[in-house]
Amino acid sequence: MPIQSLDDIWDAVCTECKKSISEVAFNCFLKDLKPLSLDNGEFIISIDNEYMRGVVEQNYTGVLTTAIKNVMGLDLKPRIVFEDDEEKILNAEQYSEGLTFEDFFTFDNFIVGSTNRFAQAASFAVAENPAMENYNPLVIYGNSGVGKTHLLLAIKNHIKKKFPNKKIVYTRGEDFTNQLIQALQEGKLGLGTIDDFRTKFRGVDVLLIDDIHFIAGKEQTQEEFFNTFNTLYQNNKQIVVTLDRPPKEIKTLDERIRSRFECGLFADITPPDFETRVGIIKKKAEQSGIELEENVIFYIAEHLNKNTRQIEGIVKKLTAYISLQNKVPTIAVVQGFIRDVINDMQPEPRKIEKIISEVARTYNVSENDILSNRRTASLALARQVAMYIARETTELSYKAIGESFGKDHTTVLYNVNRIEEFLKDKPYEKELVDDIIKNLKSAV
Repeated sequence: MPIQSLDDIWDAVCTECKKSISEVAFNCFLKDLKPLSLDNGEFIISIDNEYMRGVVEQNYTGVLTTAIKNVMGLDLKPRIVFEDDEEKILNAEQYSEGLTFEDFFTFDNFIVGSTNRFAQAASFAVAENPAMENYNPLVIYGNSGVGKTHLLLAIKNHIKKKFPNKKIVYTRGEDFTNQLIQALQEGKLGLGTIDDFRTKFRGVDVLLIDDIHFIAGKEQTQEEFFNTFNTLYQNNKQIVVTLDRPPKEIKTLDERIRSRFECGLFADITPPDFETRVGIIKKKAEQSGIELEENVIFYIAEHLNKNTRQIEGIVKKLTAYISLQNKVPTIAVVQGFIRDVINDMQPEPRKIEKIISEVARTYNVSENDILSNRRTASLALARQVAMYIARETTELSYKAIGESFGKDHTTVLYNVNRIEEFLKDKPYEKELVDDIIKNLKSAV
């Protein structure tokens, strides 16, 4: 799942901490810490006990530093502050609300090479002067992991800084679809109207939609997007979308939408060349506060050539290695990490199979039972947990997960939401699910 708030980041940091210290130590010393903000290269954390603050600073700063690096890929130092004024804590939390990983994607840290130069230049032009006729809409396409999302978020951050009064909405194609479904359902229940949804997306100055190809084949969603597009375009508002391939190759994409895209500017991105990969590795290492020998950098660039996510994965592993071992990584160490990263990038269907197998083993049911339509309480719980873990640990959409289980996407969405609520007041079940996730990660 994408990390979207400071609390999400902190949850992930806590999960990382649990990998390196005992559960008793975590519950005694780190459990009551509260994330406050990210400021000037520091991750500011609050604790309400002055004595415990000293214990954490003396014994667990290294653990927190490593966990933050592993989660964020950035060299942020933890600063523990004592705070007995609840009003100040609430103000600090309010100040940090909405802080996301999105803020770290800028044009400055986007590595430009021959395979992405035009897309970067077009994106920067849009960010400098939104809604220029020849750049609207801007359609960026390319395989997964080549930097499309980075450019989309860089546009958002640049416009937000240069034009603070402009209203910007960034979303994914899947989220656009799910929010439309929710708006329609709430309308039927008298909880809201479709007008609220339309106001959100049509009352903006800049609309950025990642993976817009997700709406292909969904008749009502495509109709809504088509009308949203027309409204914004006619009002001279900027539209930027990303796709995993050229629109003409998406056969289920509405012809009217395809024709609207064709009136704008197309920019493709292909996997980075060797020189660009070297630059990316150096930049990621710098952001993580580590130094890598040139032969190590070249070795990684030669052997990880599919996308930048693989590179990010290897730098995170090397950052943890250097922090924990206090050693300079050798080629032999890098070789092992590269194998891990490549395994992490295994096809998602294989991950689904492993999830089903692990859940079946844990809940003492068969894999066939999980995939069946039987509805006993134990089977229903195991099936819902498997769908929840699939959503948490893979990049698959609700639709793709549903196809793996023989269900539609609305069933998956319902089951995932149900388990999220179920786990809130079931600490034992929450631990059980967390253990399954840990087992799946360690088995890779």
